[in-house]
Amino acid sequence: MDRAVLSQRITSILSDLNRLTNTLYALNMTDIQRYPENYEVLSTDAALRAEKITCRLRHLIYSTTNIKKEEYLASATVMQGIEIKYEDEILEITLPCLLPKRKQKQGTEFLLDPFTAALSQYAKANPMPKMEHCVVCFSHVYNRDLPERRIRDYDNLELKQYLDVAASFILADDSGLLCDAYNTTEFGDQDCTRIIIMDSKRFPDWLDARQNALKSITDL
Repeated sequence: MDRAVLSQRITSILSDLNRLTNTLYALNMTDIQRYPENYEVLSTDAALRAEKITCRLRHLIYSTTNIKKEEYLASATVMQGIEIKYEDEILEITLPCLLPKRKQKQGTEFLLDPFTAALSQYAKANPMPKMEHCVVCFSHVYNRDLPERRIRDYDNLELKQYLDVAASFILADDSGLLCDAYNTTEFGDQDCTRIIIMDSKRFPDWLDARQNALKSITDL
């Protein structure tokens, strides 16, 4: 890459970092109890700027170094804390944050690329189930200590790309007609998203067990 172009890109990223720093200072000075709307706007702006910066730095690495995209994303999955486990014929993936809103290109790329890489790594090291028809359950977990107004409609979330990626690893046929989606919202110690994938025949029993478990927790 031409040195002038590289310098221009780095300068632009530095400018974004400066804006992020200013937003964080403003966020730190905002009283969340008295001005919750201002806090929400500032925190969202800071998060989106950070995601944009991360994605721009990734592209800079891919275009200026010998580090391959797959190699970098393998490290990113560890850094983000993406977890995958397969037990009792059910595949569960835990993402360390909530899914982005639709049309937020940078936010989607920030999480989707490591998500895809994590599944690819897991599939190489572990036998993956091949299902004729599956259900992909999106469990959106919100930090119980934060305001409930943060909860978003499922229609506003980017689900399809994650659904397509997950299905591509476990479906015998990649037809969308063979994969159903189910969404649920719950509260936890911190924000995260759990993606649970199973054969459609197992879904009714899984759903009953899950609802009973949540009811027991509520009764405590």
